[in-house]
Amino acid sequence: MSNQRVAVFRKANFNAAHRLNNPAWTEEENSRIFGKCNLPNYHGHNYELIVRVTGEVDPQTGYVVDLKWLNDLIERYVLEKFDHKNLNLDTEEFKNLNPSAENIAIVIYNILRGHLEATFDLKIRLYETERNFVEYPA
Repeated sequence: MSNQRVAVFRKANFNAAHRLNNPAWTEEENSRIFGKCNLPNYHGHNYELIVRVTGEVDPQTGYVVDLKWLNDLIERYVLEKFDHKNLNLDTEEFKNLNPSAENIAIVIYNILRGHLEATFDLKIRLYETERNFVEYPA
C-alpha cells in the first residue's frame, strides 16, 4: 500500500475582529473598496478553519498524522494567537498586513507549514461567513 496518499481534515473555530484598511488611501477610497469591512470601530467574524494534511498512511499507525496532534498544533499556534483578538491591534502578523480572509489563510498556512514534515501537503480553508471562504494554496 505504499504511495497511497490520503487527506485528513481538522476543523476549528475562532472569533476575531478586524478592519480592512489601506493607510495609503483616503477614507473615501477605503470606504468605497472595503465597505462595512472598513468601519473605524472594527467588526467581527466567527471564523471556521479547516486544515487539510495530505500524505502517505504510516503502516505502523494507520495514520497520515495523529489528529489529536494536529488539533493541539492548531490550538497552540493558531487559536491561542487569534481567538478573541482584534487582528489589527492584538497580533504581530497583522500589524502591517491587511487582515483579509485571504491574508489570514496565508498566515495560518505559513505558521502550520513550519511544523509539518516536507512530505506532507497542507491546505487551509477559512470561512469568514457561511457563504464566503478562501483556500490557500489555491
